[in-house]
Amino acid sequence: MPRRVLKAMTLSTVLKCAPHDDGCSLLLRVRASLTLHESLRGLEACSTSQDTQETHCHSVRVRRASRRLQEGHQLQVNFDCFEVSVAQSLYVTVRTVPYFCGVQLEQQYHVEDCRDEDVGRNVPSCHGSQVELCVHDPLSCDLWSQRGPPCHSPTAEKLSYWVDRSRKVVLVQVPEAPGGPDYYVRLCLKWFTCEDVGAPVQVTANSVSREVSLPYSQELPCLCLESWPATPDAVRIQTCPFEADTEALWDAIRYHPGNQALSWEPACPVSGHVSLCWRPGPGAHCHQLEHSGRPAHRAVQYSRVDAQPQLCLKFSTSLGFWVRCPFEQLRVPAWKMTVQPAPSRAHLRVTFFSPRPAHFQVRLCHQKKKWPLACRRALQATALPPASVSQGDLAADPAAAFVDIPRDEACGSDICVQGWRTDGHFSAPQQLCDLLCAATQGTAD
Repeated sequence: MPRRVLKAMTLSTVLKCAPHDDGCSLLLRVRASLTLHESLRGLEACSTSQDTQETHCHSVRVRRASRRLQEGHQLQVNFDCFEVSVAQSLYVTVRTVPYFCGVQLEQQYHVEDCRDEDVGRNVPSCHGSQVELCVHDPLSCDLWSQRGPPCHSPTAEKLSYWVDRSRKVVLVQVPEAPGGPDYYVRLCLKWFTCEDVGAPVQVTANSVSREVSLPYSQELPCLCLESWPATPDAVRIQTCPFEADTEALWDAIRYHPGNQALSWEPACPVSGHVSLCWRPGPGAHCHQLEHSGRPAHRAVQYSRVDAQPQLCLKFSTSLGFWVRCPFEQLRVPAWKMTVQPAPSRAHLRVTFFSPRPAHFQVRLCHQKKKWPLACRRALQATALPPASVSQGDLAADPAAAFVDIPRDEACGSDICVQGWRTDGHFSAPQQLCDLLCAATQGTAD
C-alpha cells in the first residue's frame, strides 16, 4: 500500500462539559485525512502517555462497499474518545487496518496546562492551589542580584526563576506557603518524557531558604525547568528558558579517522534535515553533495568521508539553516592538487599528492553558472604505482595520480579546475580558478 494513503493528522484539545456537572473534562481530538484504497479496512488511532506509558486505542472501519465505490476519494476521520489530563504529554499514532509497514502518522502533543484561559476556568483540577512560573528575561537578568521584581498573581502561588548564564545555573525561588505542600524542582531534557539532568530538589514547607540553584552544562532548547507540589497526582509545570538557543545543537559532530565516519547526534528533538556540503571558500555558498540528505530527528552517520577543509554539514529547520565545517582548521589536508604545464604544450597536467594510494577525477566548471550543471564530464586520473607513494609529510609525498586536460579549455575566462577523490562515499572537491596559463602553476589544498 502506498504511504500517501495517509495524508495528514491534526491534534487538538476539546472541553467536554455536561449541563449539571461542576466543571469540564478534557478530550483529545485526532483528525486524520486519508485516501480510500481497496485494501484499507479502517484506521486505528493510539495515544500513549509519556509519563506512565499507558496506551489507549480506538479504531473505525470502512465498509467494503464504500471501499470499492469510492476508491481514490479523500476521507476525513475524527477520533474524539481520548480522555486526557491537564499538562499531559502524549505520543499519538494513526495507522491503517490492517497495518502496512511504514504507512502511519505520528506526532507528539502537549495538553494545555492551567495557564490556558479556558482550561484554568473550566477544569476542576486547576481550581485551588496552582503553580505559576513567572519568567524574567534571562538576557537582562544575568545575576541573582539583578533579577528584577517578582511576578504577581492574586489567585496563585508563584514560582519564579532567573538564568545566570555566566555561572551556568538556573536560580529558582519557591514562594512561601505556610501549611502548604512541599515542592520539587528539577532540570530535565524534554524528549518523549522529561529526562532527568540532575536529581529533583525538594523544598520543604518549613525550609529557611526557599531559593534553589540548579546547574546546567549546555544551553539547549529542550532543557526545561519542571516544578510540582508534593501531592498525589500533582500537575507538573514545565518551562524551557532556552527554547531559542539552537546553536549548541549543531556542534555535536564527531569524526572517527579509523573508519572515516562522520557522525552527528541531536541533543534535543529536532525536526529538519542534515546534509553534507562543500564550499569553495570562507563565506561562500555551501553546495550540497548528492545522496547526503538525512532526516535530523535521529543520529546521523556518514561512512568513508574524505576529511577536507571544504567539507561541511548543513542543518536546515523551519527556523533557518546552519553550516558547520569540522575540518576547517585542518592543518594538513588529506591530499592536495596542483596544475602545471604538461609535457605536451597543448595540455595542462593536474597532479594529486596523497600520503596513501587514492583515486581521483577532474572536471572543468564555469564558475559564473549554476553549480553543478555548468561542469563538463569528469576525467579519470591515472593512478601511479603504490610503491611510489610515501608515508611521510604530505608536502614531500610523490604524486598519487595525474590527468592531462586541454589547455585551451582550462584557460578560458571564469573556468575552474575541480578535483576530488572517488574511492570514498563522500568527497569535497578542491578547486583552482582563473589559471594564468602563460606561466601556469597553481596549488589547491
